[in-house]
Amino acid sequence: MSNHNLFTLSADGAVVRASSETILIAARQVLAHRVRRGASLQSPQKAGEYLTVRLGHLDYEVFGLILLDKRHRVIECVDLFRGTIDGASVHPREVVKLALQKCAAACIVYHNHPSGVQEPSQADELITARVKEALALIDVRLVDHLIVGHTETYSFAEHGQL
Repeated sequence: MSNHNLFTLSADGAVVRASSETILIAARQVLAHRVRRGASLQSPQKAGEYLTVRLGHLDYEVFGLILLDKRHRVIECVDLFRGTIDGASVHPREVVKLALQKCAAACIVYHNHPSGVQEPSQADELITARVKEALALIDVRLVDHLIVGHTETYSFAEHGQL
C-alpha cells in the first residue's frame, strides 16, 4: 500500500489513490517540460532534477548530452551511449559529431551511476577532460558534466572541475 495522498480519476470517473507508476509518469512529464526545446538551463539543479527522474532508476549506464544554443536554451537532450552496470564506452568524436549536426554552442554531458553513488571516478574525470578538449576544437563550450545517482546529481561545474 502506498503512503501518499495523491489521487486520480479512474476510467469510470471515480476518485482513486494514484499508483506509484502514475505519479512517476506525471513527474517525468513535468520535468521533461522543463527541459524541452527552447527552455533555459541556467542551473545544474534544473538539469539534475530532470536527469534524476529520467536515469536514476536504471540498472545500466547511459551517457548523453543536452545540446544548448548560445543563450543556454535547450536544443535537444540525447542519450548517446548505453553501457552495462558499471560503465559505458564514450567516444568524443560522436559527441563532436552530434554537436555539429545540431549546431550547438554549448553542451552538458551526463551519465548515471547505477550503483546510486554520484561521486566521480577517475575515468569520469578523464572522459570529461577528453570531451571538453574535443568540443573546444569546434568552439563548443562544455558547460557541465552531471553524474546522476538514484536521487541526487554531482555537478563538475559546481565543484570547480571544468
